[in-house]
Amino acid sequence: MYIEFLLIVVGFFLLIKGADLLVTGTSNIAKRFNIPEIIIGLTIVSIGTSVPELFVSLKSALNGYSDMALGNVIGSNITNLLLILGMAAIIKPIEFNRQARLIELPLCLIITIIFALMCNIGTGISRIDAIVLVFILLAYIVYLSIMAIKGNEFDHEGGPFKFSFRSIHKNFDKKVFKDILFTVIGILGLKFGGDFVVNNAVSVAEYFKLSEKIISITILAVGTSLPELVTSVSAAIKGKSDIAIGNIIGSNIFNILLIIGMSSLISPIIFNISYNIDLIILTIAMLFLALFPYLPPKNEVSRSNGIAYVIMYVLYLVSIFIW
Repeated sequence: MYIEFLLIVVGFFLLIKGADLLVTGTSNIAKRFNIPEIIIGLTIVSIGTSVPELFVSLKSALNGYSDMALGNVIGSNITNLLLILGMAAIIKPIEFNRQARLIELPLCLIITIIFALMCNIGTGISRIDAIVLVFILLAYIVYLSIMAIKGNEFDHEGGPFKFSFRSIHKNFDKKVFKDILFTVIGILGLKFGGDFVVNNAVSVAEYFKLSEKIISITILAVGTSLPELVTSVSAAIKGKSDIAIGNIIGSNIFNILLIIGMSSLISPIIFNISYNIDLIILTIAMLFLALFPYLPPKNEVSRSNGIAYVIMYVLYLVSIFIW
Protein backbone atom coordinates (compact mmCIF):
# COMPACT_ATOMS: atom_id res chain seq x y z
CA MET A 1 0.00 0.00 0.00
CA TYR A 2 2.93 2.37 0.69
CA ILE A 3 4.22 1.83 -2.86
CA GLU A 4 0.81 2.79 -4.27
CA PHE A 5 0.79 6.05 -2.31
CA LEU A 6 4.37 6.83 -3.44
CA LEU A 7 3.41 6.27 -7.10
CA ILE A 8 0.38 8.56 -6.63
CA VAL A 9 2.75 11.33 -5.46
CA VAL A 10 5.02 10.72 -8.47
CA GLY A 11 1.95 10.87 -10.70
CA PHE A 12 0.94 14.25 -9.29
CA PHE A 13 4.44 15.61 -9.93
CA LEU A 14 4.30 14.46 -13.58
CA LEU A 15 0.83 15.97 -13.95
CA ILE A 16 1.85 19.37 -12.60
CA LYS A 17 5.07 19.57 -14.64
CA GLY A 18 3.36 18.21 -17.74
CA ALA A 19 0.58 20.79 -17.50
CA ASP A 20 3.08 23.63 -17.15
CA LEU A 21 5.00 22.53 -20.26
CA LEU A 22 1.79 21.93 -22.24
CA VAL A 23 0.37 25.39 -21.51
CA THR A 24 3.71 27.09 -22.24
CA GLY A 25 4.31 25.20 -25.50
CA THR A 26 0.79 25.52 -26.91
CA SER A 27 0.47 29.19 -25.96
CA ASN A 28 3.71 30.00 -27.78
CA ILE A 29 2.58 28.05 -30.86
CA ALA A 30 -0.73 29.93 -30.89
CA LYS A 31 1.00 33.30 -30.77
CA ARG A 32 3.55 32.37 -33.44
CA PHE A 33 0.97 31.26 -36.03
CA ASN A 34 -1.88 33.60 -35.04
CA ILE A 35 -4.07 30.67 -34.01
CA PRO A 36 -6.66 31.70 -31.39
CA GLU A 37 -5.72 30.30 -27.99
CA ILE A 38 -9.23 28.94 -27.55
CA ILE A 39 -8.72 26.75 -30.65
CA ILE A 40 -5.47 25.47 -29.12
CA GLY A 41 -7.40 24.80 -25.92
CA LEU A 42 -10.20 23.04 -27.80
CA THR A 43 -7.83 20.82 -29.80
CA ILE A 44 -4.26 20.06 -28.72
CA VAL A 45 -4.79 20.79 -25.02
CA SER A 46 -8.22 19.18 -24.63
CA ILE A 47 -7.29 16.06 -26.63
CA GLY A 48 -4.01 15.77 -24.75
CA THR A 49 -5.71 16.04 -21.36
CA SER A 50 -8.47 13.61 -22.45
CA VAL A 51 -5.97 10.81 -23.11
CA PRO A 52 -6.49 9.20 -19.63
CA GLU A 53 -10.29 9.10 -20.10
CA LEU A 54 -9.83 7.62 -23.57
CA PHE A 55 -7.59 4.79 -22.37
CA VAL A 56 -9.68 4.02 -19.29
CA SER A 57 -13.01 3.99 -21.18
CA LEU A 58 -11.70 1.97 -24.15
CA LYS A 59 -10.14 -0.55 -21.79
CA SER A 60 -13.40 -0.74 -19.82
CA ALA A 61 -15.43 -1.26 -23.03
CA LEU A 62 -13.09 -4.00 -24.26
CA ASN A 63 -13.39 -5.77 -20.91
CA GLY A 64 -17.19 -5.42 -20.88
CA TYR A 65 -17.44 -2.91 -18.02
CA SER A 66 -20.15 -0.60 -19.40
CA ASP A 67 -20.76 1.03 -16.02
CA MET A 68 -17.12 2.03 -15.70
CA ALA A 69 -16.83 3.39 -19.27
CA LEU A 70 -19.99 5.48 -18.92
CA GLY A 71 -19.39 6.54 -15.33
CA ASN A 72 -15.86 7.65 -16.16
CA VAL A 73 -17.07 10.06 -18.87
CA ILE A 74 -20.10 11.41 -16.97
CA GLY A 75 -18.07 11.81 -13.79
CA SER A 76 -15.16 13.41 -15.65
CA ASN A 77 -17.42 15.95 -17.37
CA ILE A 78 -19.05 16.89 -14.06
CA THR A 79 -15.60 17.17 -12.47
CA ASN A 80 -14.36 19.32 -15.37
CA LEU A 81 -17.21 21.80 -14.94
CA LEU A 82 -17.81 21.97 -11.22
CA LEU A 83 -14.40 21.25 -9.70
CA ILE A 84 -11.82 22.20 -12.33
CA LEU A 85 -13.49 25.26 -13.87
CA GLY A 86 -14.63 26.28 -10.38
CA MET A 87 -11.11 26.12 -8.95
CA ALA A 88 -9.61 27.88 -11.98
CA ALA A 89 -12.17 30.71 -11.67
CA ILE A 90 -11.48 31.09 -7.94
CA ILE A 91 -7.79 31.59 -8.74
CA LYS A 92 -8.58 34.07 -11.52
CA PRO A 93 -11.93 34.84 -13.22
CA ILE A 94 -12.19 33.09 -16.60
CA GLU A 95 -13.22 35.42 -19.42
CA PHE A 96 -15.24 34.31 -22.46
CA ASN A 97 -14.32 35.47 -25.94
CA ARG A 98 -16.92 35.87 -28.69
CA GLN A 99 -16.31 32.45 -30.20
CA ALA A 100 -16.76 30.61 -26.90
CA ARG A 101 -19.86 32.64 -26.04
CA LEU A 102 -21.68 32.19 -29.36
CA ILE A 103 -20.48 28.77 -30.55
CA GLU A 104 -18.56 26.51 -28.15
CA LEU A 105 -20.77 26.89 -25.06
CA PRO A 106 -24.12 26.31 -26.85
CA LEU A 107 -22.55 23.45 -28.85
CA CYS A 108 -21.27 21.72 -25.72
CA LEU A 109 -24.73 22.09 -24.10
CA ILE A 110 -26.46 20.61 -27.18
CA ILE A 111 -24.03 17.66 -27.32
CA THR A 112 -24.57 17.01 -23.61
CA ILE A 113 -28.36 16.96 -24.11
CA ILE A 114 -28.04 14.64 -27.14
CA PHE A 115 -25.87 12.31 -25.06
CA ALA A 116 -28.41 12.26 -22.20
CA LEU A 117 -31.24 11.50 -24.64
CA MET A 118 -29.27 8.68 -26.30
CA CYS A 119 -28.65 7.11 -22.90
CA ASN A 120 -32.37 7.04 -22.13
CA ILE A 121 -33.65 5.90 -25.54
CA GLY A 122 -33.55 2.14 -25.76
CA THR A 123 -31.11 0.31 -23.52
CA GLY A 124 -28.19 2.72 -23.87
CA ILE A 125 -25.60 3.80 -26.45
CA SER A 126 -25.97 1.49 -29.47
CA ARG A 127 -23.58 1.19 -32.43
CA ILE A 128 -25.96 3.39 -34.46
CA ASP A 129 -25.73 6.03 -31.71
CA ALA A 130 -21.96 5.62 -31.81
CA ILE A 131 -21.88 6.28 -35.57
CA VAL A 132 -23.94 9.47 -35.02
CA LEU A 133 -21.53 10.63 -32.31
CA VAL A 134 -18.49 9.94 -34.49
CA PHE A 135 -20.13 11.79 -37.42
CA ILE A 136 -20.73 14.84 -35.17
CA LEU A 137 -17.09 14.52 -34.03
CA LEU A 138 -15.84 14.65 -37.64
CA ALA A 139 -18.00 17.72 -38.34
CA TYR A 140 -16.66 19.35 -35.16
CA ILE A 141 -13.05 18.69 -36.24
CA VAL A 142 -13.77 20.28 -39.65
CA TYR A 143 -15.21 23.34 -37.85
CA LEU A 144 -12.13 23.60 -35.61
CA SER A 145 -9.86 23.36 -38.65
CA ILE A 146 -11.72 26.21 -40.36
CA MET A 147 -11.55 28.38 -37.23
CA ALA A 148 -7.82 27.67 -36.86
CA ILE A 149 -7.22 28.82 -40.45
CA LYS A 150 -9.30 31.98 -39.92
CA GLY A 151 -7.05 32.92 -37.03
CA ASN A 152 -8.43 35.62 -34.72
CA GLU A 153 -10.77 37.03 -37.37
CA PHE A 154 -13.93 35.71 -35.70
CA ASP A 155 -13.24 37.54 -32.44
CA HIS A 156 -12.51 40.79 -34.27
CA GLU A 157 -15.39 41.37 -36.63
CA GLY A 158 -14.19 42.99 -39.82
CA GLY A 159 -10.56 42.24 -38.91
CA PRO A 160 -8.04 41.19 -41.54
CA PHE A 161 -7.68 37.59 -42.63
CA LYS A 162 -4.21 37.12 -41.15
CA PHE A 163 -3.48 33.45 -41.83
CA SER A 164 -1.29 32.44 -44.78
CA PHE A 165 1.04 29.60 -45.61
CA ARG A 166 3.78 32.19 -46.10
CA SER A 167 3.34 33.21 -42.47
CA ILE A 168 3.82 29.58 -41.45
CA HIS A 169 7.11 29.41 -43.32
CA LYS A 170 8.20 32.77 -41.91
CA ASN A 171 7.44 31.85 -38.30
CA PHE A 172 8.65 28.26 -38.42
CA ASP A 173 12.09 28.54 -36.81
CA LYS A 174 14.08 26.64 -34.20
CA LYS A 175 11.96 28.03 -31.35
CA VAL A 176 8.91 26.28 -32.83
CA PHE A 177 10.58 22.91 -32.38
CA LYS A 178 11.22 23.80 -28.74
CA ASP A 179 7.53 24.67 -28.27
CA ILE A 180 6.45 21.46 -30.01
CA LEU A 181 8.85 19.49 -27.79
CA PHE A 182 7.39 21.17 -24.69
CA THR A 183 3.89 20.29 -25.89
CA VAL A 184 4.74 16.62 -26.55
CA ILE A 185 6.61 16.21 -23.25
CA GLY A 186 3.72 17.92 -21.47
CA ILE A 187 1.16 15.51 -22.96
CA LEU A 188 3.36 12.51 -22.09
CA GLY A 189 3.75 13.84 -18.54
CA LEU A 190 -0.03 14.16 -18.23
CA LYS A 191 -0.58 10.69 -19.68
CA PHE A 192 1.88 8.84 -17.43
CA GLY A 193 1.11 11.00 -14.41
CA GLY A 194 -2.59 10.24 -14.88
CA ASP A 195 -1.84 6.53 -15.21
CA PHE A 196 0.15 6.47 -11.97
CA VAL A 197 -2.56 8.31 -10.04
CA VAL A 198 -5.56 6.43 -11.47
CA ASN A 199 -4.17 2.89 -11.40
CA ASN A 200 -2.88 3.17 -7.85
CA ALA A 201 -5.93 5.07 -6.58
CA VAL A 202 -8.17 2.31 -7.95
CA SER A 203 -6.00 -0.29 -6.18
CA VAL A 204 -6.43 1.62 -2.91
CA ALA A 205 -10.20 1.90 -3.50
CA GLU A 206 -10.56 -1.80 -4.24
CA TYR A 207 -8.62 -2.56 -1.06
CA PHE A 208 -11.34 -0.68 0.85
CA LYS A 209 -14.05 -2.55 -1.16
CA LEU A 210 -15.73 0.45 -2.83
CA SER A 211 -18.37 -0.28 -5.52
CA GLU A 212 -17.69 -0.10 -9.28
CA LYS A 213 -19.97 2.93 -9.67
CA ILE A 214 -18.32 4.87 -6.84
CA ILE A 215 -14.86 4.03 -8.20
CA SER A 216 -15.79 5.13 -11.74
CA ILE A 217 -17.79 8.27 -10.90
CA THR A 218 -15.34 9.56 -8.27
CA ILE A 219 -11.81 8.12 -8.22
CA LEU A 220 -11.55 7.28 -11.93
CA ALA A 221 -13.41 10.45 -12.95
CA VAL A 222 -11.33 12.74 -10.75
CA GLY A 223 -8.14 10.82 -11.53
CA THR A 224 -8.55 10.97 -15.29
CA SER A 225 -9.57 14.64 -14.99
CA LEU A 226 -6.37 15.56 -13.18
CA PRO A 227 -4.67 16.60 -16.46
CA GLU A 228 -7.55 19.02 -17.12
CA LEU A 229 -7.34 20.23 -13.52
CA VAL A 230 -3.65 21.07 -13.44
CA THR A 231 -3.69 22.38 -17.03
CA SER A 232 -6.66 24.71 -16.52
CA VAL A 233 -5.38 25.93 -13.15
CA SER A 234 -1.93 26.53 -14.67
CA ALA A 235 -3.53 28.39 -17.58
CA ALA A 236 -5.65 30.50 -15.19
CA ILE A 237 -2.59 31.44 -13.12
CA LYS A 238 -0.81 32.53 -16.32
CA GLY A 239 -3.83 34.57 -17.42
CA LYS A 240 -4.60 32.25 -20.37
CA SER A 241 -8.42 32.27 -20.04
CA ASP A 242 -8.98 30.96 -23.58
CA ILE A 243 -6.78 27.92 -22.98
CA ALA A 244 -8.44 27.27 -19.60
CA ILE A 245 -12.03 27.44 -20.90
CA GLY A 246 -11.12 25.80 -24.21
CA ASN A 247 -9.57 22.88 -22.35
CA ILE A 248 -12.73 22.31 -20.29
CA ILE A 249 -15.24 22.69 -23.14
CA GLY A 250 -13.09 20.71 -25.59
CA SER A 251 -12.49 17.90 -23.11
CA ASN A 252 -16.21 17.56 -22.37
CA ILE A 253 -17.03 17.48 -26.09
CA PHE A 254 -14.29 14.96 -26.90
CA ASN A 255 -15.23 12.83 -23.89
CA ILE A 256 -18.74 12.38 -25.30
CA LEU A 257 -18.08 12.31 -29.05
CA LEU A 258 -14.73 10.54 -29.19
CA ILE A 259 -14.58 8.41 -26.05
CA ILE A 260 -18.23 7.33 -25.79
CA GLY A 261 -18.45 7.10 -29.59
CA MET A 262 -15.40 4.83 -29.91
CA SER A 263 -16.21 2.81 -26.78
CA SER A 264 -19.76 2.06 -27.92
CA LEU A 265 -18.54 1.17 -31.42
CA ILE A 266 -16.38 -1.50 -29.80
CA SER A 267 -19.14 -2.67 -27.49
CA PRO A 268 -22.63 -1.08 -27.12
CA ILE A 269 -22.95 0.53 -23.69
CA ILE A 270 -25.82 -0.57 -21.48
CA PHE A 271 -27.17 2.42 -19.58
CA ASN A 272 -27.78 2.12 -15.86
CA ILE A 273 -30.70 4.45 -15.01
CA SER A 274 -29.03 5.30 -11.69
CA TYR A 275 -26.77 7.56 -13.77
CA ASN A 276 -29.73 9.80 -14.67
CA ILE A 277 -29.18 11.88 -11.53
CA ASP A 278 -25.58 12.43 -12.60
CA LEU A 279 -26.71 13.34 -16.14
CA ILE A 280 -29.18 15.89 -14.74
CA ILE A 281 -26.41 17.48 -12.63
CA LEU A 282 -24.10 17.52 -15.68
CA THR A 283 -26.76 19.16 -17.87
CA ILE A 284 -27.63 21.78 -15.23
CA ALA A 285 -23.94 22.63 -14.71
CA MET A 286 -23.47 22.98 -18.47
CA LEU A 287 -26.61 25.13 -18.77
CA PHE A 288 -25.31 27.53 -16.11
CA LEU A 289 -21.98 27.75 -17.92
CA ALA A 290 -23.75 28.61 -21.18
CA LEU A 291 -25.68 31.35 -19.34
CA PHE A 292 -22.70 32.88 -17.47
CA PRO A 293 -21.78 35.18 -20.41
CA TYR A 294 -25.22 36.82 -20.10
CA LEU A 295 -25.52 36.93 -16.30
CA PRO A 296 -23.83 39.55 -14.10
CA PRO A 297 -20.90 40.21 -14.09
CA LYS A 298 -21.25 38.99 -17.74
CA ASN A 299 -18.71 37.43 -20.11
CA GLU A 300 -16.81 35.61 -17.38
CA VAL A 301 -16.86 32.83 -14.82
CA SER A 302 -16.40 35.02 -11.75
CA ARG A 303 -14.87 33.96 -8.44
CA SER A 304 -18.35 33.75 -6.90
CA ASN A 305 -19.42 31.48 -9.79
CA GLY A 306 -16.33 29.36 -9.18
CA ILE A 307 -17.09 29.07 -5.46
CA ALA A 308 -20.68 28.07 -6.24
CA TYR A 309 -19.43 25.39 -8.67
CA VAL A 310 -16.99 23.92 -6.14
CA ILE A 311 -19.69 23.85 -3.43
CA MET A 312 -22.01 22.07 -5.88
CA TYR A 313 -19.27 19.52 -6.54
CA VAL A 314 -18.70 18.85 -2.84
CA LEU A 315 -22.46 18.39 -2.32
CA TYR A 316 -22.52 16.09 -5.35
CA LEU A 317 -19.76 13.89 -3.88
CA VAL A 318 -21.49 13.77 -0.50
CA SER A 319 -24.77 12.72 -2.17
CA ILE A 320 -23.02 9.84 -3.98
CA PHE A 321 -21.79 8.30 -0.74
CA ILE A 322 -25.05 8.95 1.13
CA TRP A 323 -27.32 7.44 -1.55
